[in-house]
Formats: sequence, C-alpha cells, structure tokens
Amino acid sequence: MKQKIALLLIAPLLFSACEDVFFTEGASTDPSVVFEAAWAELRDGYSFFDVKQINWDSVYEVYQPQIRTDLTEEELFNVIADMIFTLRDGHVNLIAPFNVSRNWTWYLDFEQNFNREVVERSYWQGQEKLTGPFIHLEIVPEIAYIRYESFARGWSTAQLHYLLTLYQDTKGIIFDVRDNTGGSIENTFSLARQFADQERLAYQYRYKSGPGAQDFTDWRDYSISPADTAVYTQPVVILTNRSCYSACNAWVTIMDAFPHVTLMGDTTGGGAGIPVTHEMPNGWYLRYSGTQTIDPNGHQTELGVYPDVPMVLDEALLQEGRDSMIEAAILFLE
Repeated sequence: MKQKIALLLIAPLLFSACEDVFFTEGASTDPSVVFEAAWAELRDGYSFFDVKQINWDSVYEVYQPQIRTDLTEEELFNVIADMIFTLRDGHVNLIAPFNVSRNWTWYLDFEQNFNREVVERSYWQGQEKLTGPFIHLEIVPEIAYIRYESFARGWSTAQLHYLLTLYQDTKGIIFDVRDNTGGSIENTFSLARQFADQERLAYQYRYKSGPGAQDFTDWRDYSISPADTAVYTQPVVILTNRSCYSACNAWVTIMDAFPHVTLMGDTTGGGAGIPVTHEMPNGWYLRYSGTQTIDPNGHQTELGVYPDVPMVLDEALLQEGRDSMIEAAILFLE
C-alpha cells in the first residue's frame, strides 16, 4: 500500500517547492527485488528517456546480470548507482544510510568559465557591498554588477527593494550566476518578477503520468508578471556557465523571455525536472526527475539554456587578472 505525501524542499529542483515521496509497507533486502523495483520505478516515472535517447530496456540488459543473491549492500548499491548514472541527471540519486549516488557530468565535462579569486581581486577590490545574499557594486560608472551564488539563500523584501532601487538609474546590470547550482524555486520566481517588463510566457511543463514512454499530462503554461515595486527594465546581461543548475537553470529560462535580457557565457547545466522520491523495498530511497519543461521556443531546458552570446573565458586575459566575460558584458552595456 503506497502513501503519497509532499515535502517542502530547499534543495535544488525545478518549478516546484514540493517533491513527491512514496512510502511502502514491508521490506525486502533481496538484491533482485530491490534492483527490479529501482529499474521499474524509473521505467514508469522518469521523464527524459526520449529527450536523452536512452533505451532503458538495453540498460537493464547490461546491469541485471550483475545481480546475485550474495551481493553485499554496498555491492548492490554500486550496481544500481552505476545503472542510474547512465541517465546523466544530477537530480537522480540513490540514497542509502551509508552513501548517496550522484552524477555531476552535467558540469564536470565542461570548462568552468569562472574564477572567483580573479573576480574578487580585480573587480570587487574590497568595494563590494553585501545585501542579503547579493554581492554588488557599480563596477564601472553607470553599470552595476550583482553576484548571486545560490538560490538556496533568500532575502527580505526590503533588501531586494534596496538593491534594485540603488541601481535603478544605471545603464544596465551585469548579473553573475556562474557556479550557482540552484536552491529554492520560490526565490527563482520572486527574483525573476523584479525584471519582468510585462506578463510573458516563461515556459511550459508537463508531468509523467503513466508507465508508457509517452504518458504525460498536457503541457501547462507558466507566465511571469512584474513585481509591484522596484522592477528593473534597463538592459541586463546574465553571465552563465555549465554549473548553473536546477533553480538557477529555471531562473535563466524565465529571464530569457524578457527582451531586455541577454545571456552571455556557456550553456547552463539543466536540471529541469521536478524530483520525485520513492522508497525502495529495503528502505533506501530513489530520487529522479518526473517532469519535463520547455521554453517558449520548444527547447527542452533539461539540456541547458543556450546563451545569446556564447563565450568562454580567455585564459591569457585570466592570467592578467581579467575576466573576459565581465569585460565583454561591460562593453555590451556601455
């Protein structure tokens, strides 16, 4: 008998502050039972097989023969962890008391394109202000720079109002979210509303609704409207890299819908599915993506959000203490 409850999360996830969790009565430590339960749960609920062109039956044929009745817990964990690693998804985890499996290939196989020490020494130079989670300063006359390092960190209404009112008359803002791996989706929506020029379609989403590969709900629209105060509609350049993930990926998706916003840097890391958590027969937990999201052009944001101006850091300039993305953003806004 399964019971379904919703848990409030502050962990990286997309388009919901809730995660579906299933609890089962009874327990089985039989390796075959546990393996089959994991494989079947993902077959029925995981949302990106087609998007990533993964044949889950073929994956089964590789890993099922590795299951034996004499496997230790750690050996069983490793087989299932290796199997779900093939999904190439940072929101897919096997959670046991002794380990948590994870896949970081969404950023490890790409250039980092961010050096915090260079930014701090060459651009902040001790002149930066700290307002809530935001690091900011007028980086050159009439151009503001704001760095936000994690959507897990919130702010007060007064702090956000102060920040955007302070730079209301600037030519533009450079908003640096490189290496921001996500956090609270409510922070994503709240911050995006401060830059909305009018109500706009931000993305569409749908839920996996059945065991078939194409069993999904209908697409649902999500539109974003301006906040009541301190809305900034001057040009904004958002600096991105592959480590922009989950709630950050969602924020970049929403911001890309605004005509005064330009994305500069590398494609973001994705993480566009709401995680669902399922209790396994042996008490472990399996977490996986249960939704899909597309931008207004129909692009699957699980694959990342493409920049308007693709850039990588110039290593020669970096050795001189200069960040080529920040330099390009300044020139763009001047």
